Amino acid sequence: MTRIALTDGSGKWFDEDKAEVFNEDTDWDGNNRISCATGSQWNHETLYRTKSKRWVLNWWSQWQGSTETYTEIDDKTAAAWLVRNGHEHPDVEKEIVHLEL
Repeated sequence: MTRIALTDGSGKWFDEDKAEVFNEDTDWDGNNRISCATGSQWNHETLYRTKSKRWVLNWWSQWQGSTETYTEIDDKTAAAWLVRNGHEHPDVEKEIVHLEL
């Protein structure tokens, strides 16, 4: 079990081993891989769908001194993230269809 605590001070946590993982997509700009999630070559995100059906966004950076974060997000925000990164998920299908119109 890999227990990850949310960094929002809520005291919540999730088991990474039991969560569904969605990795960010990237685009090649001719020089670097650019994150579709953040628009940066340095900052990155991963989205998790926990066993308890919560969405958790993991943000991290390659910049020295930056602090990795894990925050809970709502279905609408998760749907937008999934669309930006080329993923679909049945739990937010209604929000995804709305975003694509």
